[in-house]
Amino acid sequence: MAPAERSVSQGAGGGGLGAWLDSHAANARESAQRIARTPLATVLTVTVIGIALALPAGLHLAVANLRAAAGAWEGAARISVFMSTAAGDSGAERLATRLRGRADLAGVQVITRAAALEEFKAESGLAAALEMLDENPLPAVVVVTPRVGEPATVEALRAELARADGVDAVELDARWLARLQAMLELSKRAVALLAALFALAVVVIVGNTIRLDIQNRRQEIEVAKLIGATDGWIRRPFLYEGAWYGVAGGLAALALIALALGLLSGPVAQLAGLYGSDHGLVGFDLASAGTVLAGGALLGWAGSWLAVARHLAEIEPT
Repeated sequence: MAPAERSVSQGAGGGGLGAWLDSHAANARESAQRIARTPLATVLTVTVIGIALALPAGLHLAVANLRAAAGAWEGAARISVFMSTAAGDSGAERLATRLRGRADLAGVQVITRAAALEEFKAESGLAAALEMLDENPLPAVVVVTPRVGEPATVEALRAELARADGVDAVELDARWLARLQAMLELSKRAVALLAALFALAVVVIVGNTIRLDIQNRRQEIEVAKLIGATDGWIRRPFLYEGAWYGVAGGLAALALIALALGLLSGPVAQLAGLYGSDHGLVGFDLASAGTVLAGGALLGWAGSWLAVARHLAEIEPT
């Protein structure tokens, strides 16, 4: 118990802020060294903590990537305005001319009746049958691309276009985005619930690990109390130990998430390419990574504090 005995006088005998900081630094260093002396047990504990932290953090990152992808798709949302037969190409051109001056629209394109028929022939494979028709049955179409892809804004624009003169029907090509947004909101809440459950799991894991360490150091704690150590001083290295477990678990979680991103980035990019998008997976930035590490440290500290508060009072020198 040489390190403990050496620090009791520092913790109880004063010495000002410098001595207090030196005592904390010594406790943090000794706690890290103690963890390092049991590498196998430490690796197992850190791995379990890392998995518990990686699951909600990874799901949060997945939802964030889906939101970013949805935002990119929203930017490409289109409204197809089908003109009546009476309005024809001229009505489509008049509507397009009026819409091109609006700041909330990113683009306005006119597809004439002849162009629509040629496109339909090329894509349907019914060119021979269509040649037998006496007249073109397809209407002129005005394709409108909103600059803002918020579902409510796009829906309001669709309703406005439906009331325009000469318009027969309006089709919003991105109504499914509203459903996607609702699913993402549900996923966000589910991730928050899972994060709370896994946070509790981390607290329990660290608390159980610290409880075993307290039992292994029972005689050491009794000696420290005999020579005048307070509960606060005895508690301090255990709190640092829990925080170290949390930080190490956070690093393990970030490594697992980085590995998952590396394995999934290729297939996701291939899938995005099939939908005409260049969106790829985005990982954690420095602030988010720091949040994971800080959250791990805080959970480790909390688990350690609960374990020490429960079991330290049971140990008294005889």
